Amino acid sequence: MAILWESSEWWTDSSLANSCKPPVNFIGLITAQLDSQLVSALRQDGTVRTIAGKVKNRLADTTKTVSPRKLTPIPRQSLAAAVLERLRDKILSGELREGEQLRQDAIATEFQISRIPVREALSHLAAEGLITIVANRGAVVSALSPEEIMELFETRAVLECHMLRCAIPNMKPVDFQKAEGILKQFEESLEKDSEVKSWGSWNWNFHSTLYAPANRAFMLSYVKTLNINCDRYTRLHLVFTRDLHRAGQAHRELLDACKSRDPEIAAAALWKHITEAGEYLKEFIQRHREQHS
Repeated sequence: MAILWESSEWWTDSSLANSCKPPVNFIGLITAQLDSQLVSALRQDGTVRTIAGKVKNRLADTTKTVSPRKLTPIPRQSLAAAVLERLRDKILSGELREGEQLRQDAIATEFQISRIPVREALSHLAAEGLITIVANRGAVVSALSPEEIMELFETRAVLECHMLRCAIPNMKPVDFQKAEGILKQFEESLEKDSEVKSWGSWNWNFHSTLYAPANRAFMLSYVKTLNINCDRYTRLHLVFTRDLHRAGQAHRELLDACKSRDPEIAAAALWKHITEAGEYLKEFIQRHREQHS
């Protein structure tokens, strides 16, 4: 009986009891392996009932002490992401002008946060090409020359035409329906001054819908960055010239070309759409800077 007591006492050890839970019929398993005469003696002695009581109490204690794991919800948007969005919008809208310095302490004070998320946001903006880190000045809003703007649009044309060629064979009716719906909302947005901030998003949503069937995730991500850099100049051009009908019509012609399901016809329409926009913007930005210099 002493041996049985010692061999069963390990269930009361706190470290093992927390990690190992004996089955409900634990006592039954013990008694099934013992000589019937020994079991009878143990039952008369009360030792089995004592062991069972200890195990039961220990399991009850363990259940009480183990609290359910608390789930920590992931915030929908981190501080850095929120700051990034606000600063990007200020740059794209022209509120932060080319060459303007972005001071971490001033931004942190404005948003009532620490400098850490501000540094993260500035790092993202630098990667997108919207700001430049200058020695002894810190972060400043990037200024592209008219030639660099044209080069940006040429780079877009090369990559996006390749993606569209890859996408056309994979396009399904649902892809055209989605692009049609986005284009309709984009055209409605162009008619409202209050929607200026969303023009860039609608433009990218439309183009990316056409490129998605190409299944080129890395290239699509890079092209998105190029579009973000182009967006501020496109917005500036639309706001000052009010050439809204032309913007909507160019996208309508592009969608019609895609519906032909001919990769070369679609790519030719896209090349024309992007390069003409680049040339137009190059001349517009040059005139705009000369007038405001």
